[in-house]
This record gives sequence, structure tokens and C-alpha cells, in this order.
Amino acid sequence: MRRIQVLGTGCPKCKTLTANAEAAVKALGIEATVEKVEKLVDIMKFGVMMTPALVVDGQVKSAGKVLSAEEIEKMLE
Repeated sequence: MRRIQVLGTGCPKCKTLTANAEAAVKALGIEATVEKVEKLVDIMKFGVMMTPALVVDGQVKSAGKVLSAEEIEKMLE
């Protein structure tokens, strides 16, 4: 099962990225967990300076922008 994490403090962009990640997982029909990481201490562990950020299976894939569901799907394929 894939693990997708959205790093961000709960801003509107972070919520949009979370929704897009969930939509991408649903569209692909894959087994994955989508979790929000909102604590600054936990976000800093990834070395991310800009949020929202997307982490897939422990690797930072994007930081500082809201990816569309389609862009996330391409990363997960």
C-alpha cells in the first residue's frame, strides 16, 4: 500500500492538495493512505521550506505548489 502525505499547516492550499491526492488515488483505484502532516516539527523533518508539499512513500515529490489530481496520478503510476 502506498503512503501519501500532504505537508501543511491547514491552509486552503493544503486542503486542496489533500483533496486532489485523494481524487488521484480514487481515480487510479490503488490502495493508498492519504494523511495530513500539520505539525511544523514533523514538516521540518522532511526538509521542506514551502508548503503545501506532497510526499509519496517517504520521498518529497513537490513543495510550494498545489498539484492537480492529474499531476498526482502521473506520479503514482
